Amino acid sequence: MLGLLRCVALESTAQWKALSASPWRRCLSKAIDHSRVPVLRDEDLEESFVRGSGPGGQAVAKTNNKVVLTHKPTGIVVQCHTTRSLFENRREARKMLIGKLDQLYNGDQSVEAQLQRIEAKKQTETARRKQKLQAKKKAWKEREFGDESDKSS
Repeated sequence: MLGLLRCVALESTAQWKALSASPWRRCLSKAIDHSRVPVLRDEDLEESFVRGSGPGGQAVAKTNNKVVLTHKPTGIVVQCHTTRSLFENRREARKMLIGKLDQLYNGDQSVEAQLQRIEAKKQTETARRKQKLQAKKKAWKEREFGDESDKSS
């Protein structure tokens, strides 16, 4: 649980309570191991703010709201310009950097890899249930209409 708190430490406590209160989040967090998620230290980061580009007009062209984070020990560079808000871009860039570091350090045990495995398991389970239901429907049709369907064919 502490690893999960480290991952979203930049969010306010109200947002965290809203996320942790939802039932799907509680269920999902039990299945994922957040204990290996790396912690960002400010002395390892080089942060710069540059002018963004793209749609947004004057709000984008005259403000430095694009965040470029560089992780000094690994050399990983992350850029974020998803919103016009500098604060939100900083928070999102840090999340992206944590995700990349987690993937680099933990590989197959990273949070993203765990989420992908859970999603794949859900998809195979859904496909299995669908096939089972189709087989039951087919058996029922053969049982109920077997003679009639043979005559109509």
